[in-house]
Amino acid sequence: MKKFTLPIRFGIAVSGSLIAYFLILSLFDLHTNIFFSLFNGVITGFGIYEAIKYLKIREGQNFTYGMGFTAGVVTGFTGTLIFTFFFALYCTEVNPEFMQQIAQAWFKSFKSFEAILFFTVAIMGFATTLVLTLSFMQLFKASNNPKKRQV
Repeated sequence: MKKFTLPIRFGIAVSGSLIAYFLILSLFDLHTNIFFSLFNGVITGFGIYEAIKYLKIREGQNFTYGMGFTAGVVTGFTGTLIFTFFFALYCTEVNPEFMQQIAQAWFKSFKSFEAILFFTVAIMGFATTLVLTLSFMQLFKASNNPKKRQV
């Protein structure tokens, strides 16, 4: 469990940042515009990058690709799960009209929309996590290229 402490901490920070961003957008009534959710990838990406970076600094020469990949996935999945839970709570308890506003703007039918919306938020977070983790690990992995000979 000790190896997951750092990624879970960063995942909680990511979810807090995502929640804060969403609430700031809701203050200006911009949370119904789906295009603002693109910045969620930046927030999640920053958290994943920092989690992998700090793990690499802490482990030094013992850092492996698997350790970094695990840290990135745990960070992103933790942040996504907490944010999805908050989003479901917000949509059902805090502002029930929110889902109707999104449905009217983007969809023609409102049948079974709650489950689809929550599932979409979760899947978008998981997909973003996997893509960003794989991308960042290209920066942090050890190179297998032989060094060039200097003439």
